[in-house]
Amino acid sequence: MPSTYNPSTRLKISADLGFLSVIYFITHSYFQPGIDVLSNTSWLALGLSLFSWFIAGRSMGLYKDFRAIVFSIEWTVFVKSLLLYSLIISFVLTLLVNGYPFRMMQLLTQVTLIFISFPIQKLAIRLFMKRIRNSSQMSRKVLIVGADDSGLQFYKNYVKDNLYGYSLAGFVDDTVNPSINGQYLGKTSDIDKVIASHEFEDIVVATTLKDDSQLEKIIIAGEREGKRVKIIPQYQRFSTGKIRVSTMGSMPIITLRSLPLDLMDSKIIKRAFDIVFSSLVIVFVLSWLFPIIALLIRLSSKGPALFRQERWGLNNKPIICYKFRSMVPSSADVDEKGVYQQAKRNDPRITKIGAFLRKTNLDELPQFFNVLIGTMSVVGPRPHPVPLNLQSKESIENYMMRHLVKPGITGWAQVNGYRGETRDSYLMKKRVEHDVWYLENWTFWLDLQIIIQTLVNMVKGEKNAF
Repeated sequence: MPSTYNPSTRLKISADLGFLSVIYFITHSYFQPGIDVLSNTSWLALGLSLFSWFIAGRSMGLYKDFRAIVFSIEWTVFVKSLLLYSLIISFVLTLLVNGYPFRMMQLLTQVTLIFISFPIQKLAIRLFMKRIRNSSQMSRKVLIVGADDSGLQFYKNYVKDNLYGYSLAGFVDDTVNPSINGQYLGKTSDIDKVIASHEFEDIVVATTLKDDSQLEKIIIAGEREGKRVKIIPQYQRFSTGKIRVSTMGSMPIITLRSLPLDLMDSKIIKRAFDIVFSSLVIVFVLSWLFPIIALLIRLSSKGPALFRQERWGLNNKPIICYKFRSMVPSSADVDEKGVYQQAKRNDPRITKIGAFLRKTNLDELPQFFNVLIGTMSVVGPRPHPVPLNLQSKESIENYMMRHLVKPGITGWAQVNGYRGETRDSYLMKKRVEHDVWYLENWTFWLDLQIIIQTLVNMVKGEKNAF
């Protein structure tokens, strides 16, 4: 069964770092003949190069289990990883390694050699691992307990094509399934007879048994005859497949919703990008645009230029969210019934300059200060006002899952049209669906895509921006 670091994955990581080291020494010797290839500076540059490749590959998903996926998908992920690596290493070698004369031609040559050689070695690893799995010494026969949907899914995905080194011995189940084509070996109560009369090495329990005594009998019978017993936990119905099994000390822990941003290197990449991007916006845009917008707001209506509102951030912790004020100061967040008043089309509370700011998304610009101090991210689920959170958390499934990551200035839901008023519960459900998809499928590449889509939408205009 697949794991995060199976032998194939470790081989791929080792091969990548080995190839990259050889390419580094080749390009270094050619472009830097005056610098000793064994100097401390050269070793530091090599170490940072290897680390940058590993970070780029991990963040793009290059070291996931691709054995059941066509090579074109792995190649696409490799290209994305290579582009991210090029950005990281050019920055690192230019600014962080003193005494290393960085040359763009050296980087281009190195990237070209990686582009040519890495796909070849990845194909070779695929063929090598497939040959090993198909060998009689490595192939293991498996008895599947459960001929229902779970058992058949395990067979089709992990046994049928021998991609994971398994061949089928047969099924046992208390109910006969005619679709298993004569591979039914008996009931679970007959497990002793099945083990005695058939050859196999592993038993995979792929279904939910009626009680623990059935499972205990299978484990005892299997281990008495030297069979390895594996159990597929039946928690898929509570999750979307992002399940992670780990240990805390000696205790096994099953995480039903494992996210890319749970990984420390992913957090570092996202935070570093947030700091750089927000700093650039503040220095080159807000430094001159902020006083102009603030003056226009003050001239259009009395009151402060900035609007401060408490919202929920990472892990439901309250944060203060900043925006340019777009409504009259006397606007109330809730009506006389205590219901949160969302901004709507032709809302009388919105000022003339406020309507322009909301239409162009310029009212959100002060939130780049939130990003810089770390309470928000450039990309993430949009933070909602507290009353709207309280209204929605009880009625919208998975609503609070949005707060497993930092809120963002823009997000996957917004660029797909789910922004603005959400009085219709269907619109809020779709927004939450997109937000949850984002946090389960985050990549640095996806963040860049969302930022570009946001800029495009700002130029062409959005019908729900009011």
